[in-house]
Amino acid sequence: MQNRASSVEKGRLITRRVFMLSAAKLILLGGITSRLYSLQISDREKYELLSDKNRIREWKTPPQRGFITDHFNNVLADNDRVFQVHLDLDQIQDFNNTIFKLKNILELSNNELKKIYREKERLKPWDILVVSDNLNWAQFSKLNLYLHELEGVKPVVSSSRFYPYKDDLVHVIGYVGAASQKDIERDDIIKENLVPGLKVGKSGIEFAKEHQLIGRYGIKRYEVNSSGKRISQIDHIKETQGEKIKLTVDLEVQRLAQELLKGKAGSISAMDIYTGEIIAMASSPTYDPNKFTHGIGHKDWEEIRDDPLKPLVNKSIAGLYSPGSTFKPLVALAALEFGTIDPERPILCKGHKHPYELYGVKYHCWKKNGHGYMKLRNAIKQSCDIYFYEMARLLGVDRLAIIAKRYGLGSNILKDLYFDEKKGVVPNTFWKKNAIGKSWYLGETVINGIGQGYIQTTPLQLCLMTAQIANGGYKIKPHIIQDESITYENVKLKIANQFINSPLNFSEEDDQKYLVDREYRLYERLYKDPRNINFVKDAMFGSTNEQYGTSYKSRYDDIKYQYAGKTGTSQVKRITEEERKLDLDQSQIEYKNRDHALFVAFAPYKNPRYAISVLVEHGGSGSSAAAPLASKLIKKIIDRHKLRDQIKNGSSSLA
Repeated sequence: MQNRASSVEKGRLITRRVFMLSAAKLILLGGITSRLYSLQISDREKYELLSDKNRIREWKTPPQRGFITDHFNNVLADNDRVFQVHLDLDQIQDFNNTIFKLKNILELSNNELKKIYREKERLKPWDILVVSDNLNWAQFSKLNLYLHELEGVKPVVSSSRFYPYKDDLVHVIGYVGAASQKDIERDDIIKENLVPGLKVGKSGIEFAKEHQLIGRYGIKRYEVNSSGKRISQIDHIKETQGEKIKLTVDLEVQRLAQELLKGKAGSISAMDIYTGEIIAMASSPTYDPNKFTHGIGHKDWEEIRDDPLKPLVNKSIAGLYSPGSTFKPLVALAALEFGTIDPERPILCKGHKHPYELYGVKYHCWKKNGHGYMKLRNAIKQSCDIYFYEMARLLGVDRLAIIAKRYGLGSNILKDLYFDEKKGVVPNTFWKKNAIGKSWYLGETVINGIGQGYIQTTPLQLCLMTAQIANGGYKIKPHIIQDESITYENVKLKIANQFINSPLNFSEEDDQKYLVDREYRLYERLYKDPRNINFVKDAMFGSTNEQYGTSYKSRYDDIKYQYAGKTGTSQVKRITEEERKLDLDQSQIEYKNRDHALFVAFAPYKNPRYAISVLVEHGGSGSSAAAPLASKLIKKIIDRHKLRDQIKNGSSSLA
């Protein structure tokens, strides 16, 4: 019985074990089946993607920047092919070994190695490190020969910014450089297009028009083997080139302007007095923007940064200067418009022995022996300081400030493009109280009348002032980016309509309205009486084309090139009585203490179309240092006028 019971128990145990083993097999099989289903069916796309990621590599290619051209479609900012070497950090097991091999292959300097290690510290482990973005062909070829020994190294053929005219346009166009963290954080477009070695605008048009110029990145997909070596290209989405930006600048005029300033510190600006197109905006000294594209060297950067003539400053828009006697036509216009002086009233200028005196303070004329009796036209023509001291005293600084602002001084002209543009200062009694906390003195009005004292302007503002005098007193908007809708014919029509819709009316009520400081609409009339504008223009003609005029030596006898202008000499240091007695020539004065030389003009006189301003820092006299430069440039501008008009819709001729 015992044996039978034992056998039954044993059979049950075996059955139970078989059942458990079978259940375990079923569960295991179910798990495997479930996992296979998950891998093959549910997560197929996920693992397909992971498989492709191992098999397929994707590289972003940098976007192609748009071209920048001049008025005649000459390419001023181009794209050039460059050879680069990138490191894919997440594919490198031994970074030091890879860099050691690259050092020998590319002959990298110790400074370059330090820069690579600094950059690596800044990057994330899966980022791309650009070892060099400007290899020569010999280096690039050698790199490709040894590529099988270099893990994570990618030779890249890319494009980079190139400026064919180098330093002639750097202050207009600006330059590009590697996208910094600050660039990425401030601009979503840059962040979206971020690829290794991306270059973005750092100044000028390159910076202001980044969104139009940058374009869009491309994508290249390659099939690779287990070692990461490319087998074949699978797909290529080509990068998109940015928009073309066309400037109003005339390359030939701009290059001549820069040539005229060579060896000097200063500015030359020229614009169309109706359309506001800026023909040239030269600043000197200058520098080569190509040096910044691939990262400027320490030595080159120190040379530019430490230059006492400040090549980094765009003097046309960011240089602030007292306008000197170039301000006198505007002072005369203000006095005529407000009726504070009779242009036929004579004022005596006796020279240094009998200066203009106010409350015991003496104010001298630049001419040692004086000008004698001067009426207004002659005072402008010969730039008599004594006359303008008295006229400014009668006019008052507040009324003068109204006219100065109206004609473009103390305002941003191209602020939407150039973040470094300075507004300058057009002082009045309210300004001084707010800015300095002191009352205005009559003596300050007197020196303000000859463009000295607190007043500070940029050369481009002086060019705009001259343009709006030359066009008969109408507000224009200067621009440096081409706008095909603004033509000479359209502007003349709008000015004519303004005149018809707002006829001259010299009622007392209109006079009172004219005294108010306000904003003027585009092409609105800025004057009260056209005779006053014409008087000033005629006096400026005399200053250049009649004997005793301060720029008489720079005149043209050919009516085609005749222009009207006004010289200016801006003191940078007050002259003491002892220095006045010495009567030193400018060449005998230390450079930093010499006067700035200025000149403004419009041309041709008979049918004006262009205004120009010239400034030579510490150049001495405006008549000897600035006017001759303007004379040469004016001839070039007039000679190229018909060519400019052929590009625009419609044309106009110069008599």
